[in-house]
Amino acid sequence: MLTIIIYALIFRRLCTGGELFDRIIKEEFFTEQVAAKVFKQILQALNYCHSMNIVHRDLKPENFLFVSPDANADLKIIDFGLSKIMEGGKLQRMKTRAGTPYYISPEVLAGNYDVSCDMWSAGCMLYILLCGYPPFYGDNNQEILQMVARGVFDYDGEEWDDIAAEAKDLIGKLVTRPERRLTAAEALQHRWLTSHTHESR
Repeated sequence: MLTIIIYALIFRRLCTGGELFDRIIKEEFFTEQVAAKVFKQILQALNYCHSMNIVHRDLKPENFLFVSPDANADLKIIDFGLSKIMEGGKLQRMKTRAGTPYYISPEVLAGNYDVSCDMWSAGCMLYILLCGYPPFYGDNNQEILQMVARGVFDYDGEEWDDIAAEAKDLIGKLVTRPERRLTAAEALQHRWLTSHTHESR
């Protein structure tokens, strides 16, 4: 645990651009173009972790750091304190309730989940990138977790009026039941992401 803390502190000193969370607070929400660039990096980090049979289990904007204050700075994923190496492979079932209320998946709350729990969290992050607030909310953690357990969210805010249907489609394919949820590799090929990132053109 001490080693993890030391590495986290080193990364925070090296990544001078601060947390993704802070940039969201500053900007309120991102354009689709910027959100896609940021989210692609999140998915690439997840795809790598999952290919190594590592599940993060606490994905949230606070655990992604920009390497510099530059607007186009790259992101780095940090804080693997709750992560797990899945010796049984990607389909290994886990029981420990780990995560942060706004981003935790219903199956983690139920204590029966696999690596796809990270993809739910990623979908919640994309939702926030595009509108500035989470899909599941409440006045306290209990209320938030009750909403998460129901798994029902919407795009009713005016912030969503001009957001492309393809962006909502990607969110809907991540913030959904595990058997319907995209993997990181599949999400990287989603038409909304590829159409908004120059590297894929």
